Amino acid sequence: MKVYGVTGWKNAGKTGLMERLVSEITVRGFTVSTIKHAHHSFDVDQPGRDSYRHRVAGASEVLLASGQRVALMQELRGEPEPQLHDLLARLSPVDLVLIEGYKQENHPKIEAFRAVAGTQLIAPENKTVRAVASDTPLHLDVPVFDLNDTQAIADFILNEVALAPLSDQHSN
Repeated sequence: MKVYGVTGWKNAGKTGLMERLVSEITVRGFTVSTIKHAHHSFDVDQPGRDSYRHRVAGASEVLLASGQRVALMQELRGEPEPQLHDLLARLSPVDLVLIEGYKQENHPKIEAFRAVAGTQLIAPENKTVRAVASDTPLHLDVPVFDLNDTQAIADFILNEVALAPLSDQHSN
């Protein structure tokens, strides 16, 4: 599986960019999965639901399945947070895994940047950032894309991970 990240500080536009990239890349015929890092505690379950009650009772894992989706919740119960490579190994094979967050990991990334967020750029100090998607013109040593130019950003990422457009793959 090919891996590429979208990173940036809070309110930089990461999630919106991820959403647009998933849509753009899947419409081109590629399969995509995502991993999102959260710096805070979160709960995908709801108090009172059966699966929530199973977890609170002490279950290490709760697998919830229906005709539309499967969700596996794993409680760490004091164990360390899984490393990114371990999380990647849990995913079913796809063409591309887009990773939101994980600034310090070693995979290639594009940085989402909004001037209004008032944060510093990550790219000048982090060599895994291969490009920046910005809402303002920037002069950097890496390519800079308009934050809303999803097609150009998708082209860049697909080229970076050597996933040729489907029309090119079928002509070989």
